[in-house]
Amino acid sequence: MYADIGPIDGSWELTVCVTDLAVEKTLRVKGDLHIGGVMLRLVEALDIAMDWSDHALWWPEKNLWLARTRSTIDQYGVQADARLWFTPMHKNLRVQLPDLQVLDARVNFSINVFSAVKHLCKELGIRHPEELSFARKLEREELKKNSGVSAVRRIRQPQNSPSPNGHMHSNSFDGTLSHGSPMRNPSTPQGTLLRSPHSPYSYGTLNKSHSPYNTYNGTMSPGSMHSLSFDGVMDTSMANSPVTPSREALIMLYRPRSYSEKARINAAWLDSSRSLMEQGCGENHLVLLRFKYYSFYDLNPKYDLIRINQIYEQAKWALIAEELDCTEEEMMMFAALQLQAQIQSSVPQPDQLDGSNNHTTEDDIDAALTDLQVSLEGSSISAHGDITHIPELQDQLRFFKPKKFTFKSYKRYFFTFKDTHLSMYRSREEAADGPMLRVNLKGCEVTPDVNISADKYNIKLFIPSPDGLSEVWIRADTETQYAKWMAACRLASKGKTMADSSYESEVKSIEAFLSMQHPAPAPMVDPTAINFQPEDFVAPRFLKKLKSRQIATRILEAHANVQNMNLLDAKMNYIKAWQALPEYGMTYFIVKFKTSKKEELLGVAPNRLTKMDLNSGDSLKTWRFANMKAWTVNWEIKQVQVSFEEEDIAFHCFTADCKVVHEFIGGYIFLTMRSGDKNQSLNEELFHKLTGGWD
Repeated sequence: MYADIGPIDGSWELTVCVTDLAVEKTLRVKGDLHIGGVMLRLVEALDIAMDWSDHALWWPEKNLWLARTRSTIDQYGVQADARLWFTPMHKNLRVQLPDLQVLDARVNFSINVFSAVKHLCKELGIRHPEELSFARKLEREELKKNSGVSAVRRIRQPQNSPSPNGHMHSNSFDGTLSHGSPMRNPSTPQGTLLRSPHSPYSYGTLNKSHSPYNTYNGTMSPGSMHSLSFDGVMDTSMANSPVTPSREALIMLYRPRSYSEKARINAAWLDSSRSLMEQGCGENHLVLLRFKYYSFYDLNPKYDLIRINQIYEQAKWALIAEELDCTEEEMMMFAALQLQAQIQSSVPQPDQLDGSNNHTTEDDIDAALTDLQVSLEGSSISAHGDITHIPELQDQLRFFKPKKFTFKSYKRYFFTFKDTHLSMYRSREEAADGPMLRVNLKGCEVTPDVNISADKYNIKLFIPSPDGLSEVWIRADTETQYAKWMAACRLASKGKTMADSSYESEVKSIEAFLSMQHPAPAPMVDPTAINFQPEDFVAPRFLKKLKSRQIATRILEAHANVQNMNLLDAKMNYIKAWQALPEYGMTYFIVKFKTSKKEELLGVAPNRLTKMDLNSGDSLKTWRFANMKAWTVNWEIKQVQVSFEEEDIAFHCFTADCKVVHEFIGGYIFLTMRSGDKNQSLNEELFHKLTGGWD
């Protein structure tokens, strides 16, 4: 007697689980059968009248989508012991927006995260999706320990298994919400956005059924967001967010207590070149949609009301949660702008309702946007009639070179500023004898240190030297003097002179930033007429320092400076003030340089890398992307290597996978390559080429 071992033709049995039906099918296949053929045979074997076009094969053990339908089973390495899933590519994903609202969206789990974010942003009406990405939710305990060097490049997939009802269950991706009762809706069209009535974060059940680029009409309030199909409701809710998010959303806010925790937050970013499923994200999991790159392109009120609001909201919550620091005066200014935006959100905005009455669009808003774009990108065209003329500053300033164990003692000297060079003389009369100090500020770090109430207008300069950064402080006597010298220093650090057309706008921007911090003699609004909670407007450290009544009074006093702004002006000025902060745009990582024995802080900004002290955050050395020749990753030892004109550096990252650091560098390079053509298409291939690291 012989056992029945089946036909001897090289075929074997392949087990496929159909997750929608919670059934398993066994197919007899050969290694030369292509993936498309496997799916065709499976559908024929099921013999069920369903639309299977959105389904694909997923290999849980290998954490891999078998997406190339023309490739064979052998080419993928599938053998008889493999157990595949036949599952929908589009699944429900819970997405927290920058304003902390959470929506349910049907997202393609089989495409890379970059593409998934692009499609979602199109649905949301957010232009330039390359500036955003997904991040997973970190737990408080994860902010207390490093996870970078030991992390594997491909995050291990949780042990998933089909449930009896046909839905996939998995271990919690975010560690916050329970997904024991999936809210998947197979009949929901692909790409549809909705709010779940069961969600503790929801403000109503929404279904977006209109163009994503409809402009906000200004008449809808968050309290009326309860329609299943109200035209304009989705745009309204995201162009003008609820004043106070749900308690659960506030609890989820990161509140880093040190530079180490600020660095560990960045372990959460997902890999843009891999799919959600490959990174452990299952159906109904929660991800955070955030602006990842602080390089905002072409902010236009005509198209970007949602985008502007979400940038404003992300900035607001970053300040309130102390993800970046600001002074007490700056905090009150931000709170005043937030209060003005809150007041204006309940008032019809004439310039948005009536296109014929659009004076701010042509004047104030265009000027604000021009200033914003110039401050981010600069300009190489001279605004002066004589392009050969390079302006020069000459003035009496106070100088201090900080040293350990010394008191702050400023001495007055005569300074000049020309080209990108700062020169210091003992006095104007002795200038002919040569400078006591002359430095080229190109490539230096320029940090403001201002306290208006104390008449302190400091400019901290961190100048590159063979031993790192040499620190010197310059103090101006007045706001006007400070604005001129600070603008000159900022441009010089980028290699530009005062002949650049952006100089005057930079001066005005600094003056406007300072003017908003001046306290008014008395509040222009009756404090009893406005009911607001100070803890919703300022960071916790100020609540510990001042009483709530004091903070409320200070906010209302600062509000007098901004009370005439409309909703868009208040948000745009908030964004501009946020961008003027010293820590703006800096993403932190804890690293160990190849030439060092201790852990240090690495800051990645839109135009530079900065080595910093891990405890104080002080800059130690800066490398600008303009001088960068190449950046690569040694995947075997997980080391990032960056080659600059002046030197090569290499480091291990302790708080995130090295791919995250590499992607930030490549992402910023990609953003600088965007042209002035507003109709340019998004070059995904170039993005992955610059950020992939292994191709």
